[in-house]
Amino acid sequence: MLLTGCAKDPLVQRESFVFGTRVEILIWGASTDKANEAASAVLQEFDRLHREFHAWQPSQLTALNDDIAAGKPHKVSPELAQLIIDAQNESKRGDYLFDPGIGAEVKLWGFHDDTFKPQLPDAEALEALKSAHPSISDLVMDGLCPGLGKSSDVAAGCQVLSLNRAVALDFGGYLKGVALDHAAAILRANGVKNALVNIGGNIIALGKKGDQPWRVGIQHPRNTGPLASLELRDGEAIGTSGDYQRYFEFNGRRYCHLIDPRLAMPADGTQSLTILIPAGQVKPGMRSDADSKPLFVAGKEWPAMAKKTGLAHILRVDNLGKVEITPEMKSRITFETADLHATLRPAQ
Repeated sequence: MLLTGCAKDPLVQRESFVFGTRVEILIWGASTDKANEAASAVLQEFDRLHREFHAWQPSQLTALNDDIAAGKPHKVSPELAQLIIDAQNESKRGDYLFDPGIGAEVKLWGFHDDTFKPQLPDAEALEALKSAHPSISDLVMDGLCPGLGKSSDVAAGCQVLSLNRAVALDFGGYLKGVALDHAAAILRANGVKNALVNIGGNIIALGKKGDQPWRVGIQHPRNTGPLASLELRDGEAIGTSGDYQRYFEFNGRRYCHLIDPRLAMPADGTQSLTILIPAGQVKPGMRSDADSKPLFVAGKEWPAMAKKTGLAHILRVDNLGKVEITPEMKSRITFETADLHATLRPAQ
């Protein structure tokens, strides 16, 4: 997903590279100093989240994963405890087709690296992991943890224990969305009313760009240009899951980083799937990232998953390049690809 439109007058733009992807912040109508100060605070927060919860470089997450593998309980920070709880809730909502507990499978497929080798994982190791059925639902929290009703002071000690030593957490499937929500809060706290934040295709909008809504593009999964574009209103977020950024090809087949937990295999029925989270939702950035994953993995069964997760605005490109769209999303977008035919499919 990319940003479209020209950068004009009271627009301040900042770019960076975090979470393994390009990050862009656009701020409209604030003084240059104020906008740059707010954007710098956002980028610092992105760097912090990336370091603290990295899936394979030393972090809070790898320390927890080490203790899970050793069968030991681990005291987690209040922030990590909340991330785990949110991830468990999101995973349950999507019937565990999105499951951050399968980090070992992601690693085995070679996606715990910045470059991907065109090779398949060891078959025996993969079958062993598949048979172990690791899931974030295997984590048990005890002590002063959020949501357990014992205390709001989680800093005093929240312990996490896994019932399954094959579990390894990888928040790559929703941490960018969490970062969007943090960015929105930071911008508002700094007095910024109009902004657009893009983390590799996950985008959240604040206010407007002048007297017009922000306009964004949806990346074509096989071409360089946009597939479609739409206006994002204040408080809305949009997210795309695709097979075209983190993948490798082997013997003519594409293997992407989005793993189907049921098969311990990369999902292969979809090229890209975009969802829109309307304004007024709790943690819209997080949902824009996490909730696209179960629909992507569900393949042609995505309408049923959309209904289960409460999503209405969806655009999907299947593995043959055919486009499907819900009526709600069709009313919002403009296709940028000539002669494109989209099939209407409601969530059901």
